[in-house]
Formats: sequence, structure tokens, C-alpha cells
Amino acid sequence: MPDSNPENLPFAIRHYSPDQLRGALRKMILIRKFEEGAEDSYTRGLIHGTMHLSIGQEACAVGACMALSDDDKITSTHRGHGHCIAKGADVARMFAEFFGKETGYCKGRGGSMHIADVAKGNLGANGIVGGGLPIAVGAALSAKRLGTGAVTACFFGDGANNEGAFHEALNMASIWALPVVFVCENNKYGMSMSTERSTAVAAIADRAAAYAMPGVSVDGNDFSAVAETVEGAVARARAGAGPSLIEAVTYRWRGHSKSDRNRYRTKDEIAGWMAQDPVPRMAAMLRAHGVLEDEGLAALEAEVADEIAAAIQFAKDSPAPRVDHATRDVLTPSAA
Repeated sequence: MPDSNPENLPFAIRHYSPDQLRGALRKMILIRKFEEGAEDSYTRGLIHGTMHLSIGQEACAVGACMALSDDDKITSTHRGHGHCIAKGADVARMFAEFFGKETGYCKGRGGSMHIADVAKGNLGANGIVGGGLPIAVGAALSAKRLGTGAVTACFFGDGANNEGAFHEALNMASIWALPVVFVCENNKYGMSMSTERSTAVAAIADRAAAYAMPGVSVDGNDFSAVAETVEGAVARARAGAGPSLIEAVTYRWRGHSKSDRNRYRTKDEIAGWMAQDPVPRMAAMLRAHGVLEDEGLAALEAEVADEIAAAIQFAKDSPAPRVDHATRDVLTPSAA
């Protein structure tokens, strides 16, 4: 039976409606199935280049975006499919971008690492490690100067916390009390380098102290914990109190990219993190509190499977870019 004492309920159960919670779980399943579909398409030779999958990290993206509206902004990473979907992207257009088709978000020119959806506030994925950090500061500065009330959530990985851009961005955001929330998805490895070998502090969130902002480390596989922590940081930023640093500790099940043979991690380590799968953890929480029954979960999964199949078909059927349009959207210096 669901616990009737509000004090004992998880934040997500207390704070969101049943429809919002079911919608959040649907997005987590959609991210998982999108990336599995992308991986399968790559194996079949339908997608070229490479991709960086975030399978196992779905609670970070969806939990963090629960506090954001379309007017709020995000900056993303090379591992950004989950952020894109969590912020409301159309998976058909995302697949079309993967397939290099004209109907993709960037007309097939950007691919996996450069999808942007400005209408939903997604300022874009970024192939440069830490590249989204200064962009997020710029977006937050713009919002503050214009008085829009918008907040920017800046996603980055543990590898970026040792980049100069990280320190510069946090310092400037703090000096100017900008409305930005820095969300570090610590999946334990920057390519093949573990955080234990690369980072002096035990918790990346501890680095917030150097920039006079709150720093919180949270279980990144717990949707409710991520949502609660980011909700508080977004409210603080929106109230004019400045930035926060949140470290969501999680794990990527796949290698760094499709070329990664995964020789630096043990099978036991991977299996241990897979046992903490955020998707069934979220589903179990909803079942435990009477928000979702098994039949409802099966219906969600079937609905997502149909959406993914239709999206892949849309991408296959979409036209390829025309050769004579190769420079159509490229800015060139004036002949004068």
C-alpha cells in the first residue's frame, strides 16, 4: 500500500502530479530506446561516424529538466541525446539528423554531437569537452541583463571539470550572480581515465567552495534525488541568488564512443552499475506509490517502441541534402 504520511514520501511523489511522473518515466524509456535504436542503426550501417551513448544515465537528464520550462535554456555535451529528449525534442528529427537527412534538426550537417533545438531552449550539444560551460554563462548573462527570468542548466561530464573553461565559467557566474545551474554528470570516466586518477578532490561538488556557490553531490541514478536537488538550485538561480554546482554520480554502460573497446573497466564493475538501472528504479517508485500499474508500464513501453520505429522509418524515408546546397547555410566573409 502507498505510504500516506507525506513526510515519508519521496520528493518526486510529493512534488509532481501522476501525469508528470508518468511523463518523466516515458521520457526515460524514450531516451533508452532512442539510443538502443541508434546503436542498432549504426551496426546496420545506416549511421556513419560515431556516437557517444548515455545508456544508464537517463535519470540525470530527465530529473534535471523537470524544473525547466521552454524559456529556460540548456547547454549539452558530446553525450547529449538524453538532454535533448528530456528538453522535449522530436526523436524523428533526431534520427533524421543521425542519418544525415535534410529533415534533421541541423539539416543532416551536424550529426550526433551537434543537435540543437532552440525552440525548446536547447542551445546545442558540443563536441568540445567543456565547450558548453562558457556558452551557458553567456546565456545566463543575457537572461539577467534582459530580465527574462530564464535559468540555464549546463550539463557537462567529469572530464570537463579539469578543463580551464570549467573554472573560468564558475568563477564568472559567481562574480555576477548569474542564473545558471552547473550539472556535472560524473559517470566515473573521461574517455578511459577514471576520476580517481584524474581529479584531486573526492567529490567534484567540493570544487564549488572555491567559487562561493553551493555544491551538492547526488545519486544520479535516482530520479527523485536529481529532481529535488536541481529544483532547489533552479529556484535559487531564478530568485537572483546565483549559480550552483550539482554533481550527479552515475555510470555509462557503453564505452566512451563506438570505437571504445572498454578494456579499462571490469565486467563486475559494469554489472554492479547496471544493477542500479535508473529506469526500473523509477518505475518501481511509481508502482510503490500507486502512480503506475504493470499494465500502464507495458503500455508506455509499447507506445515508445512504436514511436521509435516510426522515427527510424521517417529518417530512412527523408531526403538527403542536395549537393548544390552544401554551402547554403555557411556564413562567408563579404566579397568587399
